[in-house]
Amino acid sequence: MTLIRTIVAFLVAIGTLVTIHELGHYLAARLCGVKVLRFSVGIGRIIYSRKLGKDQTEWAISMLPLGGYVKMLDVREQGDMPIAPDEMAREFCSQSVWRRIIIVAAGPVANFLLAIFLYTILFVHGVPEPVAKIRVPSVDSVAYHAGLRQGDLIQRINGRSVRSWNDVHWILMQRGLEKKDAEIAVSRQAVDDNHSISAERIVTLPLNHLSNHDLEGDFLNQLGFSVQRPPAVLGQILPDGPAQAAGLKQGDVISQINNRPVLDGLALTEVINASAGIKLKLHVLRQAQELDIEATPVADTVNGKAIGRLKVQLTLTPEMLTVRSTLGEAIAQSAQKTFDASILSFKMLGKMVAGEASLKNITGPLTIADYAGQTSRSGLISFLSFLALISISLGVMNLLPVPVLDGGHLLYYSLEVLTGKPVSERFNAMAQRAGVALLMAIMAIAFFNDIARLMS
Repeated sequence: MTLIRTIVAFLVAIGTLVTIHELGHYLAARLCGVKVLRFSVGIGRIIYSRKLGKDQTEWAISMLPLGGYVKMLDVREQGDMPIAPDEMAREFCSQSVWRRIIIVAAGPVANFLLAIFLYTILFVHGVPEPVAKIRVPSVDSVAYHAGLRQGDLIQRINGRSVRSWNDVHWILMQRGLEKKDAEIAVSRQAVDDNHSISAERIVTLPLNHLSNHDLEGDFLNQLGFSVQRPPAVLGQILPDGPAQAAGLKQGDVISQINNRPVLDGLALTEVINASAGIKLKLHVLRQAQELDIEATPVADTVNGKAIGRLKVQLTLTPEMLTVRSTLGEAIAQSAQKTFDASILSFKMLGKMVAGEASLKNITGPLTIADYAGQTSRSGLISFLSFLALISISLGVMNLLPVPVLDGGHLLYYSLEVLTGKPVSERFNAMAQRAGVALLMAIMAIAFFNDIARLMS
């Protein structure tokens, strides 16, 4: 069932993105008076088609779902069949260069508009996200030396309002790519005359030392901090396990292990996982009592490695909040997020071309299918967020100045605007062959990365 769900989610995602992209080309062509001969979702052999409308446009579904196309009346594709004189006004190449630019650019623009639309729906509905509270930085970390502490609530970064941990990750990644420090405003709880008060502090987090390789992974962890986790409170005690045998009970709070403080549930899990077969002394808070209980985690083999288990459930999910906006705010935030994601994608692509970022960042259909399946199982909100992000990626990819892609055609038309004449047919044919070769190389890298990622 998981495989079937993944395949269905992938087909829904790709089908939606391709349809919207090609619909952009189609509507722009109709707006500019160009005749559309065929609208195909998918490429290769046509498996279903139907002609509709005054122009008898053929609406088709083709064999391979990894693309699509809009076939317009084009003198370059007619071969020996001449175009009727009364149809020449509706032929693509007969249009002004600006109309051709509009038609070609409309596909990527449609993908960006889809992302804005989906993000707007999510922001208006409300998206559950982790609260922007910091888990204690290690004393030798960059975050600790900058002045960040356990429980700090991040309010702003360089003047930009922060509403959730996702905002923290996104803004700091952008600052890291720009090699610029981050000025972080945090709210910190303090005790004054036995009263808890909240005071704002400003800390400067240096990011210029981060490499592009760091930014490709969990760079916040490299800086020494992460999202705050719940306390080490035991949940359900599973039967016939070490926790039950030791006398531990649901609701027990583990404050120390072997006389060392336990920060939270994640810290407890890390110690237990690393202690297979080793007796642990647990300091337990049980209502008004303090107890010392010994328990020995049993070994559970995972990927050939012994992992300690106490057979008890723990809640590791961070504190959550629902981020919700008014319609006007949601539209503005969606447009900003789409713009930021597009610029970030272009920067990463530029760094890959310059050799400053790994080609492992290139992903293909297998990874997209995997993420489509994962997000669909997580719920509609996760799937729509994934769909918006992939739509942005598709728009960015199609704007690359590579022949056979929309960006390549836009480059030709830009040269035509500057020089006053179109590129020669000979140059166009050579560029197309080079573009196909480059695209095949990119696809080969993407498939290699997909297979390596799934195998690991």
